[in-house]
Amino acid sequence: MTGYTAISSEFGWIGVALSARGVRALTLPSADRAIAIERACASAGAGATVLNAEETAALEARIGALLAGESHDLGIELDPLGTPFQRAVWDALVRIPRGETLTYGTIAEMVGRPGAARAVGQAVGANPLPLVIPCHRVIGANGGAGGFAGGIPLKRALLAAEGVAI
Repeated sequence: MTGYTAISSEFGWIGVALSARGVRALTLPSADRAIAIERACASAGAGATVLNAEETAALEARIGALLAGESHDLGIELDPLGTPFQRAVWDALVRIPRGETLTYGTIAEMVGRPGAARAVGQAVGANPLPLVIPCHRVIGANGGAGGFAGGIPLKRALLAAEGVAI
């Protein structure tokens, strides 16, 4: 099934794009449902259709449980598109426990590329599944927030929901 939808969360509307193999992309939360739908549609690609209400409700429940810390994954195969290096970085991000943070440099070491913190930052920024692949848990070497495509206030809110203050 390929398709897309937008679900409501405590942080705003999240667009979800599915490929035939699994979840292809999640958009960062938006205050505007139409924007979330538009972004999800673009990620889903040609031929994708809007998911029905039942499919949307199931995704909303799974993502809600994930955001609340009641679950550690979506229970659906992930199918992000990326280079081998990006995928290695994203695999490392999934291993960061809820309520913890790691630095870009530590992630670089985890993927066998010590000194490649900047390249890790680019891979983190290209993450098509934020919230599921928790890029908000990566911080700067100085303990600062670092970057975040959704903005630093959203990064701080996501971390605060996990009990982390930066």
